[in-house]
Amino acid sequence: MNREQKTAVIDEIAADIDQSAAIFAVDYRGMTVAQAAELRGKLRDADATLRVVKNTLTKRAADQAGAGALIGLLEGPSALTFVNGDAATAAKAVADFSKATGLLPFKGGLMDGASLGAEQIAAIAKLPSRDMLNAQLVNIVASPLTGLVTSLSNLISGLARQLSQVAEKKESGEIPAGVAATLAAAQPVAEATDEPAQAEPEAQGETAPEAEAAAEPAAQPVADTTSDTDDEKE
Repeated sequence: MNREQKTAVIDEIAADIDQSAAIFAVDYRGMTVAQAAELRGKLRDADATLRVVKNTLTKRAADQAGAGALIGLLEGPSALTFVNGDAATAAKAVADFSKATGLLPFKGGLMDGASLGAEQIAAIAKLPSRDMLNAQLVNIVASPLTGLVTSLSNLISGLARQLSQVAEKKESGEIPAGVAATLAAAQPVAEATDEPAQAEPEAQGETAPEAEAAAEPAAQPVADTTSDTDDEKE
């Protein structure tokens, strides 16, 4: 590799470092080409890539990108996972591969410019994925709407049962057809107007004494007039 080629590789790795939300350094010792291809396929779902790197060139790239924390991790066979998507999904893919094969132990890494140890990356791998967190948020937001839909459904079901009972009584002859139609239409109104219906007799009861009181003064002048006429005749 000549100088120009080395410079191009350094610039390329430096660009990957700059553009990545997270970077996980691993020891790729013992990993076959087929295994690397399989892991790359799984990392693709998290918008992440795995790249085997030369330590000397990558150290220069890390220094160029201002990611000095990576330099101390670049000892022995090294590969870098560059994550542009969900860091938890990418870390889980590498951790699951490591658990299944006994290969690819974490060395450390970076996330949003902060240095990570191997234990911290392993903890990130146990977090829910971004899609799972979004689904949980949707369920939380939708739960009040679900309650409203259930309440409306129960209300409609109750009304349907009442109408069905009226129709059954109509068919059996318990109530005439005209009364059945009236009951079906008036059922919701009657439930909403129970209190005004109870107040009506009281209003009628108050009207009778007032009518009687108004009638008594009207009869009095007639009696007085008759008496005066009798006195004049005498």
